[in-house]
Amino acid sequence: MAIVPLAPNHPDHWLASRCGVTLAKLMRTNRILPLAALLLAIAEAATANPTPENPGPVDTGVESAAPRQSRDDAWWTGPLLAASPGTLTPGHFLIEPYVFDAIARGHYDNDGRRHSGPHSNDFGSQSYVLYGLTDRVGVGLIPRLGFNDPSVGRSSSKPGVGDLTVQAQYALTRFAEGGWIPSTAFVFQETLPVGKYDRLGDRPADGLGAGVYSTTLALYSQYFFWMPTGRILRTRLDLSYSISGSANVRDVSVYGTAEGFRGRARPGNSAIINAAGEYSLTRNWVLALDVVYEHDSNTHVWGLDLSSSAGTALSPAAVELNSGTGHTWSLAPAIEYNFTSRVGVIAGAKLTTSGRNASAVVIPVAAINIVI
Repeated sequence: MAIVPLAPNHPDHWLASRCGVTLAKLMRTNRILPLAALLLAIAEAATANPTPENPGPVDTGVESAAPRQSRDDAWWTGPLLAASPGTLTPGHFLIEPYVFDAIARGHYDNDGRRHSGPHSNDFGSQSYVLYGLTDRVGVGLIPRLGFNDPSVGRSSSKPGVGDLTVQAQYALTRFAEGGWIPSTAFVFQETLPVGKYDRLGDRPADGLGAGVYSTTLALYSQYFFWMPTGRILRTRLDLSYSISGSANVRDVSVYGTAEGFRGRARPGNSAIINAAGEYSLTRNWVLALDVVYEHDSNTHVWGLDLSSSAGTALSPAAVELNSGTGHTWSLAPAIEYNFTSRVGVIAGAKLTTSGRNASAVVIPVAAINIVI
């Protein structure tokens, strides 16, 4: 099981640029608040001829050059980003805590040129607690913790709680060897604004939430290919779209507002396409790669500045901020080691390779996957 694409419209989402760089920093640099939306296409699908014991999806009529690996012999943790369409066996849990450090590397301007920027570290944890309700239905929680250490200003006063996501997943189809239909699932997620996002005083780094409810609808898919070596290449393609509401904002916030501000903020909607592949080197060792395209709409902040320097109680100054639309392409290579079919670890990094009006980040990540 890998990371489930979450509502990317809050700064605590580590897969998005705003996870590596808070919303406040993004607004100050006129970058895109969420992170980009995703598009990828991994199309390495070389297949060998099926055998009676292990039939493959394509029959070429030519005998396989290598023994074909059985699916039981392949253990997986999952790529870093693309989530599985499979549901857990009823009554079983999946627990998968991730830890990461989102490191700012600059930003991409509106023409796609990358500019260097100040260094910062945003440490975080994002955990998946999923439960198999029926053969086709799974439910879960995704809690988040964070600690921000910006290059300018004070770091977080202490580790804090970010926004909480709840999700439900329904399996539509299942992969069968020899067939062409992939495993697919529909996923519904709702992100609840429990993280702190405004009234931050002299510590903007304490902001770990977005203050808005966010709904994500997604379609996950997975397919297996047998390579000429006889080893399995497992592929995934996940599509998601997130819609955010708006929130009241007071004083210093993750949206870049200052003391005395009174108004509202609406994060832009986000679309993501995530393609991934995992190659089974041995039963225990797996190489993984995600390719992600993300597109984010404009985040709009509007209101009044009641501070004495900007206006008076009778004539407050108007404030309007816009992030603009933007996008990013990202890669996430990783390596997995699976102790058993139920316990594995994965380590790698997500890094942006290009973009427009967005942050450039590199995010080292490690996780453990446990099914009980």
